Amino acid sequence: CGSRSARGSGGKMAAPMSRGSRGPEPGAAPYGNFPNYSRFHPPEGRVSLLPQGLLRSLFPAVTRPLLGLDVGCNSGELSVALYQHLVGLQESNSSPEPPGAGEELNLLCCDIDPELIRRAQQSSPFPASISFASLDIMDSGAREPFLSSYLERFGRSSFDIGFCMSVTMWIHLNHGDRGLLEFLALLASLCTFLLVEPQPWKCYRAAARRLRRLGRDDFEHFRSLRINGDMAESVTRILTQECAMEFVCSFGSTTWDRSLLLFKSTGA
Repeated sequence: CGSRSARGSGGKMAAPMSRGSRGPEPGAAPYGNFPNYSRFHPPEGRVSLLPQGLLRSLFPAVTRPLLGLDVGCNSGELSVALYQHLVGLQESNSSPEPPGAGEELNLLCCDIDPELIRRAQQSSPFPASISFASLDIMDSGAREPFLSSYLERFGRSSFDIGFCMSVTMWIHLNHGDRGLLEFLALLASLCTFLLVEPQPWKCYRAAARRLRRLGRDDFEHFRSLRINGDMAESVTRILTQECAMEFVCSFGSTTWDRSLLLFKSTGA
């Protein structure tokens, strides 16, 4: 039950703990910033569930470039796979970047861990269309000017589609119920469509066990979370009842038991 990573604690963040002087310490990633995440949850496990031509079906009449936001992108493997799938590129076409690819989709990918972002930037086959940035998404002082600046480059005030893939748990564990509500409300306010892959509750328990095995303090909010149980149902309820979104569909579940849920802003 690993995850891609996002911002995770109240106050200022300490340095990510996924790497020490003796190399990676398995499980020591309190923000989900696992250094080899894609090895145990390959991108194909998600991308294969998404239909071909998804962007065309969601935005049939749009002629301008679409803008996407991927929160908690880790080292970028899934971001690149999503981009390739959404614009209809096969992996063999990944280098060099095809002319005009950015005319269809520009993707902004952010993660709390600057080392993972450096890896993503170095390995990205689409530097003109995919931007990787180190950002604490829960720090409004950093987030608001950064996202506003990016959107202004395209003359836009919001993103067409957002991706939140195995990130909700880390926000929830480190920010509590209120943090999860704020995070989902933020994504709903930023994106016309939102694709969410919530971790099930068993992953919360597994993350807490990992910390205990390492002799670390438990997640501050774990034992006091009142939003628990069926997390796909809880995330759906929050987005539809409190965040002005409607449920569009589920694209099914991955082999590691996570649902891919699509939502649309009711103001769109």
